[in-house]
Amino acid sequence: MTITNNTETILQAENIAMPPRLLPLSFSVRRGEVVHFIGPNGSGKSTAIQCLSGLFPCHGQVTLAGTLLTEMNLADMARYRSYLSQQDKPGFAVGVYQYLQLSVSALPEPGSDMIHQAILAVSAWLSITDKLTRHIQQLSGGEWQRVRIAAACLQIWPSLNPEGCLLLLDEPATALDIGQEAALYRLLSYLSEQGIAIVMANHDLNRALRHADRVLLLKSGSCVAKGSPDQVMTVPCLEGTFATKVEQVQLQDRMGLFFH
Repeated sequence: MTITNNTETILQAENIAMPPRLLPLSFSVRRGEVVHFIGPNGSGKSTAIQCLSGLFPCHGQVTLAGTLLTEMNLADMARYRSYLSQQDKPGFAVGVYQYLQLSVSALPEPGSDMIHQAILAVSAWLSITDKLTRHIQQLSGGEWQRVRIAAACLQIWPSLNPEGCLLLLDEPATALDIGQEAALYRLLSYLSEQGIAIVMANHDLNRALRHADRVLLLKSGSCVAKGSPDQVMTVPCLEGTFATKVEQVQLQDRMGLFFH
């Protein structure tokens, strides 16, 4: 199967839904664009990411680089998009390095040296180089989350997979401390600069305000607003959605949000 990968629109979602958790939602994502789903717990963020992954039955249709996900098999989807679900750990024992190697097993036979160099590069971004000789069962929650993020990034890493175009992340900063979270966002910025589109569910509204190109605000399965962070993340809109007092403040060269 060959997919042309040079269109500006990488992802097109049309009326995707999984009632009652997610009501019909439509939007598109361009190459290199960073899109954040935000909203309270149970608003449908994770469900939306699941629908986009192609691994869960849902209503509507999703087009990836010009081809419907329903026309792709699992190997095709693995080559063109990577999906990080919420935290889980496999029941088998495997080394971290071997686990990362498995993340590129669906790709068309990249050379072992290329894989090794990519693993080292991603590990350096996430400060897990010293974890490569461990078994995954020996990792803390934050260490395991960074390994999972590394595996997801390797699947669409440009030097290994020039066909990769989309990274789906469901609350990737879970279990990360503030330094590790900052490293994650630096890595995501790098990937977006390489043309990878990123769609993620995110609880940190200040991160969405700073790093997202577009935001989709969900509540009770419905999309309340979508657009640029400045358009969507207004005080009235956030207060109405999260049922809490919100204060917008100027922090040097950018705006910030405080919640009461």
